[in-house]
Amino acid sequence: MLAELAAANAAFAVIKQAITNGKEIASAGTAIAQFVGAKEKLEKKADKNGSGSTLEAFLALEKIREQETALKEIMIYAGRPGLWSDWQKFQAKERVRRREAEIAAAKRRKRIVEGTIIAAFIACCIAILGSLIALILHAQGRL
Repeated sequence: MLAELAAANAAFAVIKQAITNGKEIASAGTAIAQFVGAKEKLEKKADKNGSGSTLEAFLALEKIREQETALKEIMIYAGRPGLWSDWQKFQAKERVRRREAEIAAAKRRKRIVEGTIIAAFIACCIAILGSLIALILHAQGRL
């Protein structure tokens, strides 16, 4: 939880600085990706933990919500018109991209596991076949 919160804090600082300096939101793309990713990781950990460290998860998510509120105010008052809605669209796109990457990684892992199982099965079949041939040859006295 602490690592994700630290990553979110660092990304928030970069995004805030970029917007304060009058840069486009896209110029802080890496920081945005880190912020959204850290937020999602915190939410996933909070869902997984159940009652483990509920208070810690709640406080971390509350900190993220405060940062989002601060970003909203900065974007509305210091940014260009429509910056907040652009931010929300960008977050949604990033979330979709991350989910697609997770799905692709899961499919890749599944293919690797299936390939390994098939290779092990083929190796076992070859070993059994070789053993049977050796047994037959030994019984005939040729080995």
